[in-house]
Formats: sequence, C-alpha cells, structure tokens
Amino acid sequence: DPIGELAPLPMKETRAIEISPYCRHLKSKKTAFLQSPPQSDEDILDGSNHCWCGKTQMSVGPDLDLVLPEDCRKSRDCFARYGDNS
Repeated sequence: DPIGELAPLPMKETRAIEISPYCRHLKSKKTAFLQSPPQSDEDILDGSNHCWCGKTQMSVGPDLDLVLPEDCRKSRDCFARYGDNS
C-alpha cells in the first residue's frame, strides 16, 4: 500500500428495524390519529372495518388485491416498510 492511501473500511452489517408489521400505505380513519406506526389490527380498524391503500386511494392495492391489515404485510409484493421512501 502506498503511503497516504487508505484501505477501505469494512462495512458494518445493518439490519432494518421493523417499526410496524404493516405496510406504511395502509390507511384508515384511525391511522390519521396515530402518534406512531400501528402495531395491531386494533390500531387500524374502527367499527366500520374500512381501510384503503394510500398509494391507490382505493380498497385495493397496486397489486389489485384487497387492502386488509392481515394482508398488507411484508409478504406482499407492494409492501412498503415504515422509514422507506418507496
């Protein structure tokens, strides 16, 4: 190694912290009042059980499947984690 040339520092392995199990685009009347990301279905659903996708503004997501708390999770192709910019 020539003098003055620095070797690259090894990259630390970082893991994404799961802030919420739900997609950040999952919306309902209740989510508008949350102070933090939802942690349970009860944080999302009110008496009407109505929710929608914030990306499509409809009851179906970008993948054309229904928007439901039990389905809008990381196993879904259109899932967006809290803290991601997608």
